[in-house]
Amino acid sequence: MVQFQTVLLDSDKLLREGLRRLLDGSDFATVGEAATFDEARQVLRDQGGDLLLFDFCTRSDEDFEVLRRIRAEHEGLKTVVLTNQISGALLAKALDAGADGYLLKDDLSCETLVQSLRLVMLGEKVLPTRLAGMIRDIPMAEKGAPAAATGASLSRRETDVLRRLVLGHTNKMIARELGITDATVKVHLKSSLRKIDAINRTQAAIWALKHGLGPADGSACGEGPVRSAA
Repeated sequence: MVQFQTVLLDSDKLLREGLRRLLDGSDFATVGEAATFDEARQVLRDQGGDLLLFDFCTRSDEDFEVLRRIRAEHEGLKTVVLTNQISGALLAKALDAGADGYLLKDDLSCETLVQSLRLVMLGEKVLPTRLAGMIRDIPMAEKGAPAAATGASLSRRETDVLRRLVLGHTNKMIARELGITDATVKVHLKSSLRKIDAINRTQAAIWALKHGLGPADGSACGEGPVRSAA
């Protein structure tokens, strides 16, 4: 049986212990635990790993930034959010930072968790079944996208870039997938931000989710389907 080296990140030691016990006997072997993103970064440097399974401990912008650095430092590492918070803003930020899955603790059995993680390791995005309703219900103040943005006239290439942005892909990844240069990706992204009146990648990702350009429409990027976690 293939063993995926897994690092667990949660501020609650008892929850980490419970999660480790749940994964015992599966194809996900816990090789390290951490209470903060900085600790997880050090564990990954020391132990390596195939999967980082985590809850956002403080849900601060610093957490998302460390997650981006972790992804940059460990090519091929899969990252999955395991949380009890239904938040469109958190989902969009997690995807923008490179998360491969977003799982709701209350929806998961042990079997569903393991199967969802297997799908992630196969290269699929795994998101909650309540995603569509969650995105629909994001208040304007939270999602940060203006009402007038629905009329944005995005080009086909700008749409392609936004779809991949929602999936947390870096400019380099987007360039490789679309067969264009990093500089061209930046041009399309800058143009998209202007058209939808977004000031950063996170606002653009939330806008894209709200307007059917992300995982909610089931057509994200042609790299394999976005799967539901339950």
